[in-house]
Amino acid sequence: MAEFVLRPVPEVEDHIGEHTISTLSLSSQVIHADDILNHGQDVAPPLHVSTTFRYERDPSKLKTWAEKDKDYSHEGHIYSRHTAPNTTRFEAILSNILKGPALTYASGLSAFHAALVFLNPKRIAIRDGYHGCHGVIEIHTKLTGLQKLDLFCNAEELEAGDVVHVETPLNPTGYAYNLKEFAEKAHSRGAYLVVDATFGPPPLQNPFEWGADLVMHSGTKYVGGHSDMLCGILAVNPDRAKEGWFEGLTKERLYLGNVMGNMEGWLGIRSIRTLEVRVERQSFNAGKLVAWLDAALHPKVLEKVEHASLQTEDIKDGWLLKQMPNGFGPVLSITMKEQRLARELPSKLSLFHHATSLGGVESLIEWRTMTDSQVDTRLLRVSVGIEGWEDLKDDLERGFKALVKDS
Repeated sequence: MAEFVLRPVPEVEDHIGEHTISTLSLSSQVIHADDILNHGQDVAPPLHVSTTFRYERDPSKLKTWAEKDKDYSHEGHIYSRHTAPNTTRFEAILSNILKGPALTYASGLSAFHAALVFLNPKRIAIRDGYHGCHGVIEIHTKLTGLQKLDLFCNAEELEAGDVVHVETPLNPTGYAYNLKEFAEKAHSRGAYLVVDATFGPPPLQNPFEWGADLVMHSGTKYVGGHSDMLCGILAVNPDRAKEGWFEGLTKERLYLGNVMGNMEGWLGIRSIRTLEVRVERQSFNAGKLVAWLDAALHPKVLEKVEHASLQTEDIKDGWLLKQMPNGFGPVLSITMKEQRLARELPSKLSLFHHATSLGGVESLIEWRTMTDSQVDTRLLRVSVGIEGWEDLKDDLERGFKALVKDS
């Protein structure tokens, strides 16, 4: 697969010197991939709030929109619905770490909507996962007649241009799917594989390695990491970028108008600098908690624990360790014995906030029925933060004991 390389800004000295960004570690890339955009003396990139930008005063240097280099998004900003300094810098980092040219959007769902607008499939194979994506599909069904198929449909039910949409790890359980299998099925029929990798950000997995054509992230979650910004991301397989996908998505975003705000773009840069250290710590904590919960299921309150690390057959088979070599993700789910217990557990905890969403440095727990009417009413989604895992374990243990005492 061809490697996407961010083109350097002409006449701007890159202080990295002989090293190329692609040879650096992930943590070095998130800090230095945007060095080529450094023009001033600020170490921390400034926040730009302008929506419009002055043209050249010299008439001989004026370039119309049509004359600008389409492969060079930071040639000069015109209007922030197209490009802006903060989001351009943010996208430069994302394009490097996601291994394909990336665009940002106002939210994860706006990114998914943009993907469906661009691909305009007649059929989409999908199962379970984030209920918001199913809501977007309903809108497209109303507008275009988009037909929904089961994710595990026979390949013969797919046709050229259709979409297979895989969310892995899965919301809300943390279960992982074999991307290579779905890529082979989709491509055998001329369909496309779109992967929602929100629950498995870098460094946990790279869906392009396994055949994804388009990778989506709700950057609100782990890319943002601080529960203070909305963001959606689409990254294009470099081979598809050669076919005009990135250019097409960029053009359509201009007219859909679903761009990130300036503040959110700035927050994204601030946040992504610590992506690897946050996600590694969160995944480590989740693994420890899952192992403890699974080994000591509280017989009076806890029915089941779900997480990719518990997919023992898939681990033995080998594909899961290859697809997720650096950890299985920081989200897990627990199913209680009764609905009442699921409803009450969050109120017994001190370190877990009872709130929706996930991916922040703080641990969250949600009685998932609060926002998703389709899940088991006994299920709780747990987003593990960067606190000490022993502290989180003790908090859960106290919560379980309190439930037993109140029974």
